[in-house]
Amino acid sequence: MTQPEAYHLRVPGRVGAPLPSQPSPRPDQGGCGRLPSVGLQTQAVSYRVGSRALVDDMSLELLAGEVLALVGPNGAGKSTLLRLLAGDLLPSEGEVRPHGLPLWAYGVGALAKQRAVMPQSTFLGFAFPVLDVVLMGRHPHVDGRDERPQDLEAARRAMERTETLDLVERRYPTLSGGEQARVTLARVLAQETPVLLLDEPTAHLDPRHQHATMALARTLSDCGGAVLAVLHDLNLAAVYADRVGLMADGRLMSVGPPAEVLTADRLEAVLSIAFAVTRHPTADRPLIVPMPTSRVQPETSAPVTASESPSRP
Repeated sequence: MTQPEAYHLRVPGRVGAPLPSQPSPRPDQGGCGRLPSVGLQTQAVSYRVGSRALVDDMSLELLAGEVLALVGPNGAGKSTLLRLLAGDLLPSEGEVRPHGLPLWAYGVGALAKQRAVMPQSTFLGFAFPVLDVVLMGRHPHVDGRDERPQDLEAARRAMERTETLDLVERRYPTLSGGEQARVTLARVLAQETPVLLLDEPTAHLDPRHQHATMALARTLSDCGGAVLAVLHDLNLAAVYADRVGLMADGRLMSVGPPAEVLTADRLEAVLSIAFAVTRHPTADRPLIVPMPTSRVQPETSAPVTASESPSRP
């Protein structure tokens, strides 16, 4: 993608701070930007609202070097679990342990250097420029100082990877839903954490950007990162995830390789719709096709006969 002219000029509003047009070498990262090996665990975690358990006795490990996809119906507890993993919610029972330490052992700034979170939607009360939104991901690193050259460079790298360089001079509210999602992902990448927690990162994207986003997640995990993504597209989970966790009613029903978890019987039992699962034509992965007839049939009245059908005017 051709970089906009603004990348060869001064950044608007930042006197003397040019946004780098080319990345400088990072010798600690090799060819792929290798991240520290770090994981994240839950140990018998539950989260209750009143008498209802939104997450119920969940034990799960997110490994360094993997993409773990969480799938399941609406209300299964996927987003709640992600917020527990992020430390945005405190568990009613059990413990979340980033990098082997309990969440309470981390200060806010230290935790922000361990994990970055992409929520389902991002509301901004002001019309921030896109660059400012991406640079919000650098807050854990700047300690209240003005952005340094390496922060602007991190923003440039993140925008390049998410194909948002051409949006640098736009205001965030003027973007489409898909463009906002990609800018939010760029903010998450600019935070440069070893753990990424992505809540429906492909929901607003066209097919090309859906695959580009998941391929990027795959690349980050191949470089040592740990990526958890909540997905509704079962085929994206099948193609890009190392492991899939199937959730229902706040519980983890199954977790393992896509071919073991994404079977017709398991999916039908959880999602209440029939599936045909075949082999993907170009990848050694399952291809999941929902069938047009639901397993749970709605009640219908007797069919209308030809003589009873209304005539056209």
